[in-house]
Amino acid sequence: MQVLTLLDWLALAVFAACWIGYATVVDRVPAIRARSVIAAMDAHRRRWMLAALARENRIADIAAIGNLMQSTGFLATTSILILGGLVALLGASDMGRRVIAVLPWSAVPDEVAWEIKIALLLVIFVNAFFELTWALRQFNYGSILLGAMPHAPESAAAQAEAEATARVLNRAARHFTTGLRSYYFGLAALAWIVHPLALALASLLVLRELHRREFRSEVRAALRAAG
Repeated sequence: MQVLTLLDWLALAVFAACWIGYATVVDRVPAIRARSVIAAMDAHRRRWMLAALARENRIADIAAIGNLMQSTGFLATTSILILGGLVALLGASDMGRRVIAVLPWSAVPDEVAWEIKIALLLVIFVNAFFELTWALRQFNYGSILLGAMPHAPESAAAQAEAEATARVLNRAARHFTTGLRSYYFGLAALAWIVHPLALALASLLVLRELHRREFRSEVRAALRAAG
């Protein structure tokens, strides 16, 4: 018995190509990454840590990192709530499929296909949880390093500490971005419950939106101009 149709497999291939392909190109190809909003923010965080060397009172700097930790913690907590809802959906497949059946143009999956589609969402949001909690810990490490930096803006050793702090914060931001992408593509995977074509279309829309925000947005232009 064939659980997934050819259309399902093609939609999954589009989904995987959009997510894995985009992440690989943006994160692993230096020439492309250098033009992204992520790289621009990396440079600004480095400037921030070097500027913090000249401040004896760094309460505002610690508070800024605290705000980053708060938003990261919120998304990590939300991913746990989503996982709880998805586990509940696994045990209520009949009710879930009845809801899908009333939607126009929907392709109602059988019980096994339903479980596979929910399992994909579970994997995505487990990944989001791990990425976001690791980002949260790295922001925590960065705040400690920031507090330990000496007030010595002209010292080469102090500048090396500031560079190390910036690297930790940049890694935290990178994992935060990876976790956020899991949310975006999790929404695309949710469309698979309705129809395989909805999954393919949603994946392409998410890819387009990510590219627009990271390479063609006004925010990117402003950050690069400021740098």
